[in-house]
Amino acid sequence: MKRPTIADIARRAGVSKGAVSYALNGQPGVSEATRQRILAIAAEIGFNPNSAARALSGASANAVGLALSRPARILGIEPFFMELISGVEAELSARSYALTLQVVADPDAEIAVYRRWWGERRVDGVFLCDLRVDDHRVPALERLQLPAVVIGGPAYTGSLASVWSDDAAALVETVKYLAALGHRRIARVGGLPGLLHTEIRAAAFTDVCRELGLVDCVTVASDYTGEEGARVTRRMLSTSARPTAMIYDNDVMAIAGLAVAQEMGLSVPGDLSIIAWDDSPLCQLVHPPLTAVSRDIPAYGARAARQLLSAIAGQQITTYQDETPHLTPRGSTAPPQRG
Repeated sequence: MKRPTIADIARRAGVSKGAVSYALNGQPGVSEATRQRILAIAAEIGFNPNSAARALSGASANAVGLALSRPARILGIEPFFMELISGVEAELSARSYALTLQVVADPDAEIAVYRRWWGERRVDGVFLCDLRVDDHRVPALERLQLPAVVIGGPAYTGSLASVWSDDAAALVETVKYLAALGHRRIARVGGLPGLLHTEIRAAAFTDVCRELGLVDCVTVASDYTGEEGARVTRRMLSTSARPTAMIYDNDVMAIAGLAVAQEMGLSVPGDLSIIAWDDSPLCQLVHPPLTAVSRDIPAYGARAARQLLSAIAGQQITTYQDETPHLTPRGSTAPPQRG
């Protein structure tokens, strides 16, 4: 897992290191076709000629990177990422490592950031978050040979090690809990479509509802914001066969859903039970306090950081399954009212 060098480019292009130097520095001595081929290979493997002097030193960057293709405004209100980063930082600071965080527009921009960071020796490794189905960021990192740990999984991680938890099992526990209370019309307000954990939870929700014979169950996609969570909740509670229980893919949407239910004159948990995923201090500050799917998110981040630091040190790391999230019942869930 070494950084790209002129020798790597020369080997891939089938030319001498001198020819690579000519091409990168815009000097005569190579044909234009060869120059363009060399520049393309340099860009592909993340080599930046401006960092050549730093590369010669062989010094560690003493930093790891986290690039997120999510709107910055969502990160500002998303407790999950704040808690995850707190766990990462606690582990990194103890090893005198820094975290470089950048918000990007899309996965392609994220890959470009990884190439630049690696080529310029800005980081020694990266975290990969928000894993997608058939995620093309994974093979891009494999080609770069950049030390990386996926936060999520277990599928679609390629040869990269990951730290993940069993969302499907937690979702099944949650639905079975609601069914045991007597709920038969359950709605789930999901996260961003295409994210692997969203798809895993949606599939588990469909399967367990079918297993339990709950035919009036539905999943609606959302974007994790309170505004969208409120709109989805208002729409679903305005139907003639409104759900008696709702599961939200984050705490922000769940709190927004609670506010909408109360605005519409519904009692929580009498008329509507609400469950949030993940748990956070916000869930305990509202009235009634929200039943939530809980896990130790800072510990999850710290585990990922330890894995990445081991990979940077050249150690062989393997995928690690963290504890399965568990249900924490509070005042927002109860048997549905009869009548």
